[in-house]
Amino acid sequence: MDTYTAFAGHTRIATGPLPKVALVLKHAAPATEPVIIFSDRTGQPVDLDLRGSDRDILARLPADAGAAAQQLPSEPRGRGRPKLGVVAREVTLLPQHWEWLSTQPGGASVALRKLVHEARRASGDSDRAREARDAAYHFMSGIGSNLPQFEEASRALFAGDLGRFARLLAEWPADIRDHAIAMAHRHRADTEIG
Repeated sequence: MDTYTAFAGHTRIATGPLPKVALVLKHAAPATEPVIIFSDRTGQPVDLDLRGSDRDILARLPADAGAAAQQLPSEPRGRGRPKLGVVAREVTLLPQHWEWLSTQPGGASVALRKLVHEARRASGDSDRAREARDAAYHFMSGIGSNLPQFEEASRALFAGDLGRFARLLAEWPADIRDHAIAMAHRHRADTEIG
């Protein structure tokens, strides 16, 4: 389940599923600092409308809370099997690729799905590390781009030097520093669990 973290200025207020964070913010004393909610998965800020009753707030939350952090324009539904989650999209390949796909058992769709599954399995660890790095960077940019050593810390993060990254964040406010470091290391925890 996706989690979210709310900050008032440099202070962490709440972490948890989006409904929990929304209600904590609703019932918290008014913050003197701006409040920003971040997706822990993407590091992107999330906007919530906290007006009305608890029921009103919960009713306005997106059904897929993960979508709140990445508002993508909706695409018109095309061919495919939408009830099964299959959506047709355009794929551009060279003629020799189409020829090879047409000779595969089950046809092009089955062969492409197998190739995607194999690629995801092969690059899983590096994909998780990249996602964690990107999320940490989005979070840092959203809340700490004016903090000391931001540029150097970003370079260390993208270089994969997480020890140097943590040392460069030493002067940052504790809640922001700890959250950024945890986000950058999240892929290691995911690998150990998965």
